[in-house]
Amino acid sequence: MTEEHDLKRLARDLIDEQSTMALATAREGEAWAAPVYYVYFEKGFWFFSAPDSRHIQEALESGRASAAVYPFVDSWREIRGIQMSGRVRKVKPGLGALKAVRAYVSRYPFIRELFDPGQELDLEAFGKRFRVRFYRFEPDLVYYMDNRIRFGFREAVRL
Repeated sequence: MTEEHDLKRLARDLIDEQSTMALATAREGEAWAAPVYYVYFEKGFWFFSAPDSRHIQEALESGRASAAVYPFVDSWREIRGIQMSGRVRKVKPGLGALKAVRAYVSRYPFIRELFDPGQELDLEAFGKRFRVRFYRFEPDLVYYMDNRIRFGFREAVRL
């Protein structure tokens, strides 16, 4: 059996290797999934989205969402990923938000090219430029699954 700390390391390595999270929501029996770029920072998945997008509206209305992070692979033997359920929260301006934005820009340096040289990259700048807001997916249940360990391997893990 794989040790808990090994699973946590495998899960965190996968999160750090990937850039896109599929965020899933539902309303009145209809499910929806949307890919978002994320940065994993202070036990949350931080991302920008339009406040009027379906996944944001549904996540905030229901108070629940689920998410998955996984690489594209060519064989079922290589399938691995993170499955999560939790909540999406609007991020309010402040020091924590500024640190998360900096982590996001550090992870995706091409973003700087979308702004004027020397421009401060904060919540206000992103909002004005792209009409987006910053959100945080906070998982309360996380599973790591990995067919490389054995077919159908799936175990709860704490990030």
